[in-house]
Amino acid sequence: MITRTRGAVAVGVLAAALTACATVHPQQPPRPAPSASPAVRAAPTLAPGPAGLTPVFHHGPRDGGRTVALTFDADMTAGQGARAAAGEHFDHPQLLAALRELKVPSTVFMTGRWAEEYPDQARSLGRDPLFEVANHSYSHYAFTGGCYGLPTVPADGMRADVERAYAVFRKVGVRDPMPYFRFPGGCYDRQALKALVPAGVTAVQWDVVGGDAFATDADAVARQVLDGVRPGSVVVLHCTRSAAPTTERAVRTIVPELRRQGYRFVKVSELIGAAGGRD
Repeated sequence: MITRTRGAVAVGVLAAALTACATVHPQQPPRPAPSASPAVRAAPTLAPGPAGLTPVFHHGPRDGGRTVALTFDADMTAGQGARAAAGEHFDHPQLLAALRELKVPSTVFMTGRWAEEYPDQARSLGRDPLFEVANHSYSHYAFTGGCYGLPTVPADGMRADVERAYAVFRKVGVRDPMPYFRFPGGCYDRQALKALVPAGVTAVQWDVVGGDAFATDADAVARQVLDGVRPGSVVVLHCTRSAAPTTERAVRTIVPELRRQGYRFVKVSELIGAAGGRD
């Protein structure tokens, strides 16, 4: 998950992981007719950006105390159903159990396709006050061209793709999904920000890349996070067992060490609220 906009963090291993994870299909994801924006939880959002574009959030205030948000992307493309049926694990129950054991408030950016494949886990996350569920698109197809080999959603299908994910969340029983959206691959441009204005979401990026995708060294992932965290940081990690097998072990190192340093774990909504988000 690496942003292609100016000023973002780039990590080579993550780019390679995204390419490997994506199953490229020439067809576009199904596009239901646009509908009214789905009802989502009343939560802090940012005001529209320049020219009324969808606002983008990278981190919370640096002077607001030692808070940090761990975020986990539950990736699954619209074309990976056959791989899941063959036994590939796009879920990560061990990681979720560790977060519960450690009592870490977290934000999970979930694709609609992941929620369809693992409805019980999606529903459990959506009903657990420790977590908040946010939108990572339905298809995990890119919202710009040239995004690590991901197929691309056309501009006139972007809003529908986001709303389709919210519809899946409601169908499987996720309560009160958040009005936050993370672009697949972190890739976006002005056209994408314009297309999502009617959806009423705040786009959430990050300032710390965990580098856990396809990593084999949990200690290296932990060190990368610990070296990067600052007050108000948003850390991007993954909730996909086959693509991020070391994440649980890394989290078991990251959490106690950051707590030892005086950090408090919060959800993204708290950081956005502290940054002057509006309800």
